[in-house]
Amino acid sequence: MIAASDRTPLARDFFDRPVLEVAPDLLGRVLVRRDPDGSADPIELRITEVEAYDGPNDPGSHAFRGPTARNAVMFGPPGHVYVYFTYGMWHCMNLVCGPEGRASAVLLRAGEITEGVEVARKRRLSARRDRELAKGPARLATALGVDRSLDGTDACASKSSPLSLLHGTPVTSDQVLSGPRTGVSGDGGVHPWRYWITNDPTVSPYRAHTPRRRRT
Repeated sequence: MIAASDRTPLARDFFDRPVLEVAPDLLGRVLVRRDPDGSADPIELRITEVEAYDGPNDPGSHAFRGPTARNAVMFGPPGHVYVYFTYGMWHCMNLVCGPEGRASAVLLRAGEITEGVEVARKRRLSARRDRELAKGPARLATALGVDRSLDGTDACASKSSPLSLLHGTPVTSDQVLSGPRTGVSGDGGVHPWRYWITNDPTVSPYRAHTPRRRRT
């Protein structure tokens, strides 16, 4: 359980910074997922792995070619949640950062569920161990019950918000490793903008880009 002193909500100015500053600083922070109707206990997740996407400077970003209906939230205020659907199967969750209109975001790749494990297990029946519940961006979103209905959620709103961020216990720089982003091809694949906590068992394995077909 997180110490009471570390439960301060992250303010919007935390996210209103360059994405390459925000991304590693998210490691050790805590994401809270609340069920608005109270039908499930809240889930708390300690963030252990992220990837940065730098909008117009980044061919790997959804926002590289400008705004669309799909990526509109990325161009809005910092501290909001961008959720996308990929390969016709999975949702992935991002946190928008930088000034409004800049369209940068951090993909949440993995985390340790510290509260609400039983709720997460019901959503992730294939997980063999608790450390696998949110090991990878699609697994993380599934364990938390995140889908496109939460796209645009303000994670800096009141405690009644379905998604919010707490201060948690940020890690020191010597605990952070970085490397190529997982599954990113082309010019965007060269950036070492994936960050993770050293030796954390919930961090997902690196995989180079492999072209896939959409499921029909």
